[in-house]
Amino acid sequence: MAKTALVLGASGGFGGQVALALQGAGWTVNRYKRGTNMTAAARGAQLIVNGLNPPGYHNWEKLIPEITAQVIAAGRASGATVLVPGNVYPYGKEPGPWGPDTPHRPNSRKGRIRATMEASYRQAAEHGGPRTILLRGGDFLLPEAPQMLMNRMILSKVGKGKITAMGPSDVLHAYAYLPDMARAAVGLVDLGTALPAYADIPFAGHAFTINDLAARVARLTGRPMKVTHFPLWFFTLVSPFWELARELREMLYLNSFPHQMDPATLRHWLPDYRDTPLDEVIAAHLLALGPQGSAMSTQTGR
Repeated sequence: MAKTALVLGASGGFGGQVALALQGAGWTVNRYKRGTNMTAAARGAQLIVNGLNPPGYHNWEKLIPEITAQVIAAGRASGATVLVPGNVYPYGKEPGPWGPDTPHRPNSRKGRIRATMEASYRQAAEHGGPRTILLRGGDFLLPEAPQMLMNRMILSKVGKGKITAMGPSDVLHAYAYLPDMARAAVGLVDLGTALPAYADIPFAGHAFTINDLAARVARLTGRPMKVTHFPLWFFTLVSPFWELARELREMLYLNSFPHQMDPATLRHWLPDYRDTPLDEVIAAHLLALGPQGSAMSTQTGR
């Protein structure tokens, strides 16, 4: 029997990669058109992928609860399982590695919004609403997406032999390579009712420091790399009149607070899953940057 998924935000990073992975696994994928009736669009679907996210953190306090309510209603009406990408914001500065048993103690406004969102999905799933898989990752990595932090900031000057740190360069930071995260998502969806009604599953992905990244880039390119630091005071300076800078400023603590995700839960459910090696992920980013990414050394095989 053909399986059908409704993907919300299919033009974005998470939604787009999950749509591709589902299609590769034989699913029929319908892409949701913003502003249309979500419940009607979900009719006949076995899965709803919520890849919707207000761009630039715009008006999260209003839009995130609205999207959440619409997705739950669509899942309830259609009987579809809901797949949601989670992030690390609800954890605040709790000791890690972070996992499903880590308390939600957000230390930011956006963390509180996301914690409330997750509580809504959990409550619905545990009281007869749509089954929900929350797959939680760190900062997204996608070589062909210029809006990602890795491409926009960290590797933006790699052609000049510079890696840009947004905080101390020796702090461990969690990242999620989206093609891998999408593969894991499809594997979890295939488990069906073997998963609990609400499954909070960390996607550990890769965790590394900026110093480690610089060393790997130097080895892959055969060129020395210098770590430079972005002037964080810039966010304070422009926050009064630039919404994105104001919203990013609130989350800068994640670049100074060492963190990583616990891989145990995903390993339990998908024991055969394997991440793409980190060197391959970095090499793909450098290749996508084109001339400014510098030529790959023969070590990468590219």
